[in-house]
Amino acid sequence: MIIYNVTVKIDNAVHDDWVRWMKEVHIPDVMKTGYFLENRMMRVLIEDPEGVNYAIQYTCANMEDLDEYQQKEAARLQKDHTERYKDKFVAFRTLLEIV
Repeated sequence: MIIYNVTVKIDNAVHDDWVRWMKEVHIPDVMKTGYFLENRMMRVLIEDPEGVNYAIQYTCANMEDLDEYQQKEAARLQKDHTERYKDKFVAFRTLLEIV
């Protein structure tokens, strides 16, 4: 099993809107692609005066599914996020393997 982890620091000014949009729109859209088995959204417990940090994790069965998601769907979904929140966030992605 593979975990696709997206860590996001979201600006305080758009925080509440971002959390709502992630839960109601973005995460459901990612899950509708069919490549992931489950997801979870966690707040990172680090004090940061500039924003709030989150880790969003999507679990998929194997690297082939993740590669196909990245080739066919990721750019479109990331574009939606970037256009909506422009310079109000920083994100990085990490791949993890459950052992």
